Amino acid sequence: MFENLSDKLQNIVKKLKGQTRITEKELDLMLREVKLALLEADVNYKVVKDFIESIRQKAIGEEVMESLTPGQQVVKIVKDELTALLGDSESKLNISSNPPTIIMLVGLQGSGKTTLCGKLSNYLRKQKRKPYMIACDVYRPAAIKQLETLGASLNIDVYSEYDNKNVVQIATNGIKSAKSKLCDTIIVDTAGRLQIDDNLMDELVELKKAIRPHEIMLVVDAMTGQEAVNVAQTFNEKLGIDSITMSKLDSDSRGGASLSVKSITNKPIKFASIGEKLSDLEPFYPDRIASRILGMGDVLSIIDKAEEAYDEKQAVELEKKIRKNEFTLDDYLEQMNKIKKMGSFKQILAMLPGIPKEIKDVEIDEKQLDRVNAIITSMTAQERKNPRILNASRRKRIASGSGNKVQDINRFMEGFEQMQKMMKQMANGKGPLGMRLPKGFK
Repeated sequence: MFENLSDKLQNIVKKLKGQTRITEKELDLMLREVKLALLEADVNYKVVKDFIESIRQKAIGEEVMESLTPGQQVVKIVKDELTALLGDSESKLNISSNPPTIIMLVGLQGSGKTTLCGKLSNYLRKQKRKPYMIACDVYRPAAIKQLETLGASLNIDVYSEYDNKNVVQIATNGIKSAKSKLCDTIIVDTAGRLQIDDNLMDELVELKKAIRPHEIMLVVDAMTGQEAVNVAQTFNEKLGIDSITMSKLDSDSRGGASLSVKSITNKPIKFASIGEKLSDLEPFYPDRIASRILGMGDVLSIIDKAEEAYDEKQAVELEKKIRKNEFTLDDYLEQMNKIKKMGSFKQILAMLPGIPKEIKDVEIDEKQLDRVNAIITSMTAQERKNPRILNASRRKRIASGSGNKVQDINRFMEGFEQMQKMMKQMANGKGPLGMRLPKGFK
């Protein structure tokens, strides 16, 4: 996400960092580059104008901190202003002190409301809440079925009425059902249109009056650029929204919508949908996003992902095994699956500071993980626990069962043995150790 804008701004940052003196003329040239980069990223013109003027005023009037060069000081100002543009700090959901909390999802057709309903339910359950989904999109073919399928995959209840077109009635009945099941968070999936019209807004206004939601969340397709800003502005004026979630943000290389909607609507972006899996939903942290855009990394998000994937007790047990040289292929497979839960290697690389663009752009074949999985699961429990018994006939059987050649199995085992030795040496450190593909396995 933000790839094009990020590349341009990072080049500007590189030029600035080493500068020991910046004249007003040089500042103007730099700001012109920033302005062009933002406009090319489809950021709203008024937002760009105010953003540039704010940087100019602060850069001219700011005293240089002793620990920073003038160039570094300007970079700091750019980062602070970019963070402010995105919303300063994380905004949390409006949770009612008197359950259940009602969240109403609104937006145009195709923005990703129904999928977000599932993702948000999944996220809330991880927060120890008991979510409940209500299907109020009675117009789009298969919308109700889609939500029911999502609910079944997550084992989360969905309320629906196939023969009823009265959304107020459906929502009211659904809320009663949720209360009877002692659910503390209700997510209402509403209908959208291909464009904003009076019928859509009238229906949403009626629904808002009837169910009095604690949070009206607008789902915006990040890929639509300036149109997303217009949609957000109209929904806010006619309905009144509390927050925004950016969907398809992983596919938005420009970033214009995300950098504009907060400023135009003065409503916070609370979540970013960054993939197709139901776990691909992140709280929106403006400071972390600003750091990513400027190439400064996002280590805190990596830590959050790692803490979610790793259980502290399991990590301690793993470290003991490594110290005693008892790390088995079962342990290896388990760690590989935990790494997969954190997201793709490309996503993680993008969050690391100081990684050159040419490395971040390298295509990583995630299918290699599936090949490793196939090799290990083709072994017996005894073989996984004690690989030393893997003679020629056993390796031939494993190769056949996993769809590989015997040479692949040999390379894999050689790499695994090397990794065991390396991990034992590394075990002097603290915390869970990140697993990687064995050296030589291609």
